[in-house]
Amino acid sequence: MKYYLHLFDFSQKINFKVEILAGLTVAMTMMPESLSFAILAGFPPLAGLYAAFIMGLVTSLFGGRPGLISGGAGATAVVLIALMQSHGLEYVFAAVALAGVLQILVGIFRLGKFIRLVPQPVMYGFVNGLAVIIFMAQLEQFKTVVNGEVNWLTGTPLWIMLGLVLLTIAIVIGFPKVTKAIPSSLVAIIAVYSVVLVLNIDTRTVRDIASVGGALPPFNIPSVPFTLQTLQVIFPYALIMAGVGLTEGLLTLNLVDEITGTRGQGNKECVAQGSANILNGFFFGMGGCPMIAQTLVNLSAGARTRLSGIVAALTILVIILVGAPVIEGLPMAALTGVMIMVAVGTFEWMSLRIINKMPRQDIFVGMLVAVITIWLHNLALAVLIGVIISALVFAWESAKRIRARKYTDDKGIKHYEIFGPLFFGSVTAFNEKFDVLNDPEEVIIDFKESRVADMSGIEALNKLTERYHKASKKLHLRHLSPDCRVLLNNAKGVIDVNILEDPTYPVVTDAI
Repeated sequence: MKYYLHLFDFSQKINFKVEILAGLTVAMTMMPESLSFAILAGFPPLAGLYAAFIMGLVTSLFGGRPGLISGGAGATAVVLIALMQSHGLEYVFAAVALAGVLQILVGIFRLGKFIRLVPQPVMYGFVNGLAVIIFMAQLEQFKTVVNGEVNWLTGTPLWIMLGLVLLTIAIVIGFPKVTKAIPSSLVAIIAVYSVVLVLNIDTRTVRDIASVGGALPPFNIPSVPFTLQTLQVIFPYALIMAGVGLTEGLLTLNLVDEITGTRGQGNKECVAQGSANILNGFFFGMGGCPMIAQTLVNLSAGARTRLSGIVAALTILVIILVGAPVIEGLPMAALTGVMIMVAVGTFEWMSLRIINKMPRQDIFVGMLVAVITIWLHNLALAVLIGVIISALVFAWESAKRIRARKYTDDKGIKHYEIFGPLFFGSVTAFNEKFDVLNDPEEVIIDFKESRVADMSGIEALNKLTERYHKASKKLHLRHLSPDCRVLLNNAKGVIDVNILEDPTYPVVTDAI
């Protein structure tokens, strides 16, 4: 039986069983990852768990996307490694808090909407690269450290680890065929945990990574000098962390939008993420951002509201306070199997099926973004490069579209009807359309199917005007759209030419 209720007037109905079970599953997969990234960055292990709790709770309550899971993410932790090594933990907390302030400003000034400029090939590359990263990260569980050297597992430990991982994957794939009432990932974790306990199997557990026991997050004002010099030290790290967190977060939000067929609020998510990071800076958390792997675990478990994220965050807090002995016994093989299936589900397999139908430039952009994501583990840089290349390709293709239809009317006036945008990329082709020396005494350029897009277009008109003026010929412009007229008014004194208007013909206002 399903019980529904409105929570906090968020206008979404809640299936308690699905949401709570999804939240528990998310908590199980989030903990080892947050611990691993905290240890990797040189932070105290609890800083990762505190970040998972604070980020998860705040963004679930106040974020712009129900179903989105935030926590102590590796993308933001990696940014702070150099600061940790050079100035210590207190400077890290100060940078995290400052990053939160910057993220709030992005949300307040409504800059989150610019994530819509990310093209689909870039999204494919981002998601596919991230899927590979998630998968490759799980291979670390098949390694061991002997005398300070990292080696692959061999013999019995390898077969045990491999067998438990395969058992987990089999349950994740097969259990939904029995029932979808309980998330298969949670069933897999519990089943493999039970097998390890009953058979007393010697395998790696969460305890081998770090202890997860502790107290409530302590209030801590970062012990750094409040000087301009301190700001100069932490600001670059805060800026990069804010950018990486927002980029990964807003891309994840877009991905969830596509999966659920709904639309989140990017600016609201920016404010929530920033608020959570400010709290992290003052409550011993390493900071974080939305986590795509855990978000996909949440969605695959059927969660669609804020409750699952709240449950996940509170579960992590309960584990920190009282449940550490149980959770520390979780076999890493079970968590590894779940995350491998998350990687498989994250990969956009459709992108492979349609690759032969995509333009070559889109294929190149998608593959480049994926390679940069995998190679550098820098999601923000990968997306930025992808967007820039896509923009340049678009500009090049648009530049080739400009053309002119020419004719001379019964009055001897030559008309040039321009098609396509006039902007920095198309000015050369535009200038080549005109035969100034052989044109009649009067010429009309009709922008009915075109528009002047930037100051490069204005400059092109200026030079063309000068060429006709030197040839003692009259040049008229017709059907300029309102935004083109604004550009001309801003460039008053640059172009001295008559602008004709046909009152019976509609002015183009929404081209391109």
